[in-house]
Amino acid sequence: MSVRASMRRVASRFAVRLSSRLGWSALCLSGLLVACGGQQAALPVQPAAVLPPALTQVREWPLPAPAGAAQPDLIVTTDGRRLLSWVEPAAEAGHRLQLAWAEGEGWRAPITVAEGADWFLNWADTPHIHALPDDSLWAHWLRSTGPSRMDYGIDLVRSGDGGRTWTPPRLVHPAGTRGDHGFVTFWTQADDQLGIAWLDSRQKAAAPVSATTHGDNHNDSHAGGGAMMLRAALYGARAQQLAEWPLDASTCDCCTTSSAMTRRGVVVVYRGRGAGEIRDTRIVRFDGKAWTPPRDVHTDGWHMPACPVNGPVVAAHGDDVWVAWYTEAGGVPELRAAHSADAGDHFDAPVTLARGGQVLGRLGMAFAGDRLLATWLEEAGAGEQRIVLGTYDPRWRRSGRVDVATLAARGRASGMPRLRWADGAAWLVWTDVQDGKPRLKGASVR
Repeated sequence: MSVRASMRRVASRFAVRLSSRLGWSALCLSGLLVACGGQQAALPVQPAAVLPPALTQVREWPLPAPAGAAQPDLIVTTDGRRLLSWVEPAAEAGHRLQLAWAEGEGWRAPITVAEGADWFLNWADTPHIHALPDDSLWAHWLRSTGPSRMDYGIDLVRSGDGGRTWTPPRLVHPAGTRGDHGFVTFWTQADDQLGIAWLDSRQKAAAPVSATTHGDNHNDSHAGGGAMMLRAALYGARAQQLAEWPLDASTCDCCTTSSAMTRRGVVVVYRGRGAGEIRDTRIVRFDGKAWTPPRDVHTDGWHMPACPVNGPVVAAHGDDVWVAWYTEAGGVPELRAAHSADAGDHFDAPVTLARGGQVLGRLGMAFAGDRLLATWLEEAGAGEQRIVLGTYDPRWRRSGRVDVATLAARGRASGMPRLRWADGAAWLVWTDVQDGKPRLKGASVR
């Protein structure tokens, strides 16, 4: 469902606060909604112990994307190289997906993955890229597929020659399926196998018209209609689908998903949608043969009558899993985080990373050896936003915080910032606004 449709579903008492947080559209970052629910005290931050050194030295990282570019993705390959992608305007009102390899402080010439005039652009539901150990590259974007503006699907492509040529795009869901499909997360299932999970509206779109309205006025309630669901699939070296599964039959319609590999298989985190419109973070795990049933990372009990467009993030190492998420279960915007020592079967009590009306969320996270890194957006006054980077030990005890950048962008204009760890530094990319146009910017923090 569209963010615009979600906002119309929220009671008018939330409109004043919401309007102060929204900006550039075409779908570029999360507009946050205030939750219903009773007042609760903030979760305690654990006391300090022996903590890893904080990252404090911020340095601008010039990017190769032109003015007008947005929707960045950033990955680090198995051999430690950084790869950036973005969407930029193309001829005749179309768009193209570009990618470029970082070389030290510079860049190789950008490569065009694909372009088209029928793409569906969404500030929160952005294209992703992935590199497998067999040196293949994978990418996806959203393409309009039906008569309604909200009928769109996920096109997936593979390159086996470093991005010079790509396979014909294939939808990851059945062709002709009505409704929206997106919010993808990729992972490496094997050296030559890609894992992908996404939000899928096939059961919602199949519901009677009276229960589920297509177009801008998507119905975001369960009453008489189907719900958005989480699905996953594996793809092989010929870009063919090897297997596919339904993972959860009721999820939030438009919150980002995230995945990480543990010793016992991949974990995928996402925002669930329970009875009474409870929108808490859930997790599933795949051991290579079967998926675990969905379970809550923590039962916040956040009652939210519309999609907050603010999904969770996950990192993993061995059997350790770290999850961070946005909630307003206590009536105030809050970022919570929790740790699991058994690959996501159980989680410690969550701690609070940040809390207050300035917190916008849109989290990023990276595991950096002896430390965890988390990024998020906050309001900075005068309508500005700032990107914050926090340094933590593996039990979520914070050793430092640095304000990476203050943005001219407002609301959704700042897009979905990306965070990765490589070469002893945190690397961040985000969308800002310059001369009235989107502009990608970057920084390294050591």
